[in-house]
Amino acid sequence: MPDDILIEVLRKMLQISLMLSMPILGAALLVGLVIGLLQAVTSIQEQTLAFVPKLLAICLVLVLLGHWMLRLLIDYTAELFAALPQYGAL
Repeated sequence: MPDDILIEVLRKMLQISLMLSMPILGAALLVGLVIGLLQAVTSIQEQTLAFVPKLLAICLVLVLLGHWMLRLLIDYTAELFAALPQYGAL
């Protein structure tokens, strides 16, 4: 497999990985920041307090964007399998 094709496949894989993980990580970051601010304001220093809201936010993001994420992953996989002869794997 030529180097330019391999680099393009890896670039696309990293791009899709970022696109799939950013909504989940963003929701967890936002909820963690809000909970952290609330804990700082109220002087509540319970470390487990942020776990349940983060878990609920991640579940909400997966429910709302799961179809899009799955479609993106399926399309990439189909594109990868369709291009296998071009990559010289077959």
